[in-house]
Amino acid sequence: MTKRLYYDQSDLLEFDSIVEAVTNPLADVAGEGARPAIILRESAFYPTSGGQVHDTGWITLASGERMRITEVADAEDGRVVHYLEAPVKPPVGEGSTDSLISGASVHGVVDPERRRDHMQQHTGQHVLSAAFIELYQFSTVSFHMGEDYCSIDLATDALSAAQVAGAEKRANEIVFENRSVRIRYVRREEAEKLGLRKLPPTARDELRLIEIADFDLSACGGTHVGMTGQIGSILLRKTEKTRQGIRVEFVCGARAVRVARRDYATLTEAAALYSAQLGDVPAMIRKSSEESKALRRQREDALEQLAQAMAEAALASGDGQKDASAPRVILRTFSDHDTTFAKLFAQKVTRAGVPAIALVGSTVQPAGLVFAQSAGVTADMGALLKQVLSSVGGRGGGSKDFAQGGVPAGCDVQQLLRQAASTIGSCSAKQRTS
Repeated sequence: MTKRLYYDQSDLLEFDSIVEAVTNPLADVAGEGARPAIILRESAFYPTSGGQVHDTGWITLASGERMRITEVADAEDGRVVHYLEAPVKPPVGEGSTDSLISGASVHGVVDPERRRDHMQQHTGQHVLSAAFIELYQFSTVSFHMGEDYCSIDLATDALSAAQVAGAEKRANEIVFENRSVRIRYVRREEAEKLGLRKLPPTARDELRLIEIADFDLSACGGTHVGMTGQIGSILLRKTEKTRQGIRVEFVCGARAVRVARRDYATLTEAAALYSAQLGDVPAMIRKSSEESKALRRQREDALEQLAQAMAEAALASGDGQKDASAPRVILRTFSDHDTTFAKLFAQKVTRAGVPAIALVGSTVQPAGLVFAQSAGVTADMGALLKQVLSSVGGRGGGSKDFAQGGVPAGCDVQQLLRQAASTIGSCSAKQRTS
C-alpha cells in the first residue's frame, strides 16, 4: 500500500521515494495499447477520488532523466498508480540504479499550479457546502471538480437567486476571516459523536477529518489549503435542476479571477456592440429580443398571407386538371422560398375547400418536395413521394394526405414534380376507365 504523503501535508510538492513496481505494457504484446505506469513506496501525488481530479507532475531518476506524470489513480489494493507520458526505457545494465526499475530512487515534483488550484476548489467546496447547511439546511449530495468549473448537487427541489447570493456571501465571509483548516484523525466511533456534516459510508476504523475552525467538520481524503484566506474567493455561477436536486456551479481562487475577467470581457464586448454602458446591456438585449420576435412574427404573417394569395391565384387560374370531376392538381416550384414555405403553400391549396392535390418543390438548398391533398381525395401522397424519390435516391415519407422529403443535390425538382403529376394522371385515367 502506498504511503500518501498529501494526507498530512497538502502543500507538499516535492518528495523522494523508491519505485516498488514498473509496468511497461507497451513493450508487452499481451498488453499492447495500455499505458506505462509506476508504483511508488510513498507519494505526494493525489489520485482521482472523492470528486477531486488527480495531480500531474514529474519524477526524476538518479541519472537526471525527467519523466512526466500525466495521471494518477487508485488501485484496488490501496496502491497509487502513476501513469507516465512516455514508455519506460529498458534498464541500461543489470542492477542499474539509473533506470526506472523496481528499487530505483526517484524524486517527485507535483505541478504546483494545478495542486494549488485543486486545494482552493476543494476547500472552497467545504466552505460552500457548510454555508448552505448553516443558512438553509440544504445538504450536499455530491461534488464534482472539472477543469473549468466545480459543482455541488444540493438536496433541494428549489433554490432562489436570493439563496444563491446569501450562500456566496456567507462562504466568502469565512474566506475573508482566514480561519484555520486543520487535519486530524479519529476513530469512527468518536467521529459519530462529533457532529460531522456528513459521515462517510466507509467501514474504515480511522477517519481523516478536515476541520474549518468553528464552521465545518467533515471526513475527506482530498487536499486543502491551511487557512481559508488561501481560497481567495468563491464565485457562484449558474444553477440547474438535476435528478438529485439542484446543481450549483462555482469557482474559487485563481479560477474565480479568470472567470470574472472572461465574463467582464464578454460583457464589455456586448456593451460596445450596443453602444451602451455595461449595466444597460441586459435591458438592451431584452429590447433586441423583443424586436426580433416582433419582426419574426411579422415575417411569418407576411409569408402566410403570401402563401394564401398564391394558393388562391393558382386555384382560380384553372392551373392543373381540366376535368371538373377530378381534384385540381397544382404544380409549383419555388426557387426563392425554402421547403417550409412550400409546405405552407401546399397546406393553403389543400385547405381552400376545393378538392385539390398540391405537388410542390423548393430548389433552395436543401431542396425538397411536399405532396399534399385535400381531405376526401383518394390518392396516397406518402406512397407517391416514396416512388418519386426512390428514382433519385432521395429520402422522405408521410401519411396518405401529406408527405415531405429531401432531394439530393443536382436533381431536377421540376422533373420530379412532373413525374408525380403523370403518375396521378395515369391513376385517375385507370379509375375512370374502370
